[in-house]
Amino acid sequence: MNELNGKRILLGVTGGIAAYKAAELVRLLKKNGADVRVVMTDSGAQFVSPVTLQALSGNPVHTSMWDQSIPNGMPHIELSRDCDLILVAPATADFIAKLAAGRANDLLSTLCLARDCVLMIAPAMNRQMWENPSTQRNIKTLLADGVHLVGPDSGEQACGELGVGRMSEPSLIANEIVSWLQPKLLQNKNVIVTAGPTYEAIDAVRGITNASSGKMGYAVAQAAIDAGANVTLISGKTNLNPPTRARFISIISAQDMFDAVINEVDHSDIFISVAAVADFKVKNPSEHKIKKSQQKLSIEFDETPDILKSVASRKNRPFCVGFAAESQNVEEYARKKRIEKGIPLIAANLVTDALNSDDNSLVLIDEHGTKTLASSSKLEQARQLMMHISGLINKQ
Repeated sequence: MNELNGKRILLGVTGGIAAYKAAELVRLLKKNGADVRVVMTDSGAQFVSPVTLQALSGNPVHTSMWDQSIPNGMPHIELSRDCDLILVAPATADFIAKLAAGRANDLLSTLCLARDCVLMIAPAMNRQMWENPSTQRNIKTLLADGVHLVGPDSGEQACGELGVGRMSEPSLIANEIVSWLQPKLLQNKNVIVTAGPTYEAIDAVRGITNASSGKMGYAVAQAAIDAGANVTLISGKTNLNPPTRARFISIISAQDMFDAVINEVDHSDIFISVAAVADFKVKNPSEHKIKKSQQKLSIEFDETPDILKSVASRKNRPFCVGFAAESQNVEEYARKKRIEKGIPLIAANLVTDALNSDDNSLVLIDEHGTKTLASSSKLEQARQLMMHISGLINKQ
């Protein structure tokens, strides 16, 4: 996907061993369609050759305030005004301190100070340097100034020590840039997303659940964040990490999820029900493990609360979106479900194609008709869903 088509990214490379990752970062950004310009500090150029980054970016690499290739003789103005986002990766402890103090004594620090676009930094340093109180003060200052932080990660460091301070991997940084540069179609909207499975206990060790990886729900939460929304993600147990900018609520049972949603819904603008919620729960679950016996075991079930229908029937309801994972007759069953729930939009898919997969193909059904999305990653499907939701809200 060329998700950065038409976007110009300025990559600043400072003097840390993680500078070698800048080459892969340039490659990934270019692959996503971005026009990448590189500015290096003198120490950064000691770790990776400017010629390498020039070859990968297809553009001249700038290192000096006195760069004669800039027509007006003011590279810090020309370069900072001509980009959509500035990324400093790696950002060393020294450069972070320089940014926090507002110092501008080389090309990269000067253009960061002169910027009128998003500034993102990917710290990279020894764990003790990262944990040093002065570094932490500087990070707090930059966050308060609106600088966006990516990482650092934890793991083995070049010095052989273990801890926090590793620069985030280029793929993660590239994804974060794509996220930041998405159209803010849902700016400041409060969105609730449910995701993952629920679990209904039979006894102390057994239960019933729905098969769900949670990948689609988490992708929807991320796409809503990318679109500028304030997201609350209410999720059953998965193996996934919640999006970093989501407010996360962990639940177990369908009743837990119902209670969490009802507690949040009055403050929401949009409710997106992606979770695979169990339709039934055990009427009288045992507090202890049920032992084997010669007698047949009979279990009585009760229905669980219908979360989506309950939200959709409220007087001041949010814009409601349902999901329908069907094993057959996808569009037919999804249309019926949309009407039964009383919701403006439902997204349907063939469950056998989507379960545990990173890809999906959604069918969006609303009062105006049906739209089938071509198969793509679940995050891309979710981003297209945000566009569709935004369009429907604007028609109201």
